[in-house]
Amino acid sequence: MEVKVTRNYQVTIPAEYRRKLGIKIGDVVTVLLEGDRIVIIPAKKRRITFKAGRPVSVEELESAVEKALDESTS
Repeated sequence: MEVKVTRNYQVTIPAEYRRKLGIKIGDVVTVLLEGDRIVIIPAKKRRITFKAGRPVSVEELESAVEKALDESTS
């Protein structure tokens, strides 16, 4: 399957492949170069995000840090 490279050098992973790999919004992927091929591997952890344009409470930040620490030890 061919995909277009944007002017920011971004590509879209086709929906069929995202479904097969279980990639969802906010997921982190590992990108490897093997010879002349690019390989995309879903990572096991998710990136913590906050919605832009709204205040984030200290409690939300603490909760996010705790969650990230829990994920890194499991």
